[in-house]
Amino acid sequence: MPEPGRAGPPSSDAYRDRVSHRPYVLLSAAVSLDGALDDRSPRRLILSGPEDLDAVDELRAGCDAILVGAGTVRADDPRLLVRSGRRRADRVSRGLPPSPVRVVLTRSRELDPGAAVFAGGPAPLLLGGDLPDVLAELADRGVRRLLVEGGAGVLTALLSAGLSDELRLAIAPVFVGDPAAPRLLGPPATGRRRLLGAEAVGDTAVLRYAL
Repeated sequence: MPEPGRAGPPSSDAYRDRVSHRPYVLLSAAVSLDGALDDRSPRRLILSGPEDLDAVDELRAGCDAILVGAGTVRADDPRLLVRSGRRRADRVSRGLPPSPVRVVLTRSRELDPGAAVFAGGPAPLLLGGDLPDVLAELADRGVRRLLVEGGAGVLTALLSAGLSDELRLAIAPVFVGDPAAPRLLGPPATGRRRLLGAEAVGDTAVLRYAL
């Protein structure tokens, strides 16, 4: 059985039909200057500064769902909620829930029930299976814009399978300096990407690429 997030190569009309039924997929990641997502210490390394965290919060507020892999839930214990009260109120005024639907990609469903993702709002969707099927199910549930915040395996799998539309990459002004630290992408994700924009957000460089 394939691992969570693994999708087969686009080799048939049937596959192309499956991958076309999906939301707009926006990938978001923060890395160090030497390309690390984290270090290997027991505590999570926060690479984004307050300005970039606020910018990502604005992205969350503009999406219908936020997706992470089970490994991210176990390692980082994210809440995946819109932090800003003003943005939550704006969503409610438009007839939306305060925060987007939270989605965890997992086959085993073996998650700590005390994890932060299970608190602070409706329970997250726990979805497994091939990525095209997961994205199709989200589209069927009304998700038009999906923000993917990790982890590295999920980001790589979406890029490799051609199932993403945009990458927002925040580059923090720090070096991790550990060649064994977790990196953004695995070997399958190759190819040149088109730059959509670059800006300074606080002391972080934010690059946006079309995929």
